[in-house]
Amino acid sequence: MRTALVQMTSTDQPPENLAAALRFIEAAVALGAQIVLTPEVTNCVSLSRRHQNTVLTVEDDDQTLAGLRDAAVRHGIWILIGSLALKSQDPDARFANRSFLIGPDGKIIARYDKIHMFDVVLSDTESYRESDGFRPGDTAVVADTPIGRFGMTVCYDLRFPALHRSLAQAGAHVLTVPSAFAVPTGKAHWEVLLRARAIETGCFVLAPAQTGRHVGSDGRFRETWGHSLAIDPWGRVIADAGTETGITMVDLDLTEVAKTRGRMPSLRHDREFLAP
Repeated sequence: MRTALVQMTSTDQPPENLAAALRFIEAAVALGAQIVLTPEVTNCVSLSRRHQNTVLTVEDDDQTLAGLRDAAVRHGIWILIGSLALKSQDPDARFANRSFLIGPDGKIIARYDKIHMFDVVLSDTESYRESDGFRPGDTAVVADTPIGRFGMTVCYDLRFPALHRSLAQAGAHVLTVPSAFAVPTGKAHWEVLLRARAIETGCFVLAPAQTGRHVGSDGRFRETWGHSLAIDPWGRVIADAGTETGITMVDLDLTEVAKTRGRMPSLRHDREFLAP
């Protein structure tokens, strides 16, 4: 499976980000990609709730989703949209952080709403309260494709191994972890957590990422770690995008999943135990 990880620096302007994503997809297709994966919040990175309310839409009206579905049809490829920030119809008016798997016919094969919200204080000057603006999902998702079964997660989900184990035990061969990881935690934890999830599950792990400085229309900015990674089922890094925007190509042999699980069959060794 020839795979492309897209690494981008999304702005707070969805049309700009769609144009950038389409350019990367064109380049990936020219290199033979069968599936292209984009990062978390492909359509809009913003620290302003007011701005998000202005530029975001509900799923049915989202132009990034429509444009990427058209691209899947035009090129005859699969696209994993890492996630889109979307308006929801919830009473509290919080947004959804939703990942999509798109088939070569442009149909939405699966949707996944990020379950775990990034509510953390990293330093005196950097903190996040994702749950203030986004409502969490409550359902784990696996999706069947001719190129394997995908288990879908988003960013902060990475820190919750039980979710990934449940996806693997539901038959996932590939775990997707599109992200917009903060720099301090990215530097310390990004690679080791991704490798751990691969080792624990015997899955390939594909993690397309946002990178660099994202400057908003109001002048505020945030920085993301980059380093889109592909990890094999034995926990080896097989691709690292560094910190520049662009595409990273990797060929996956999904027979490695069965081989690895044969060597280390821990997914079958769960035992009930009493909590402390």
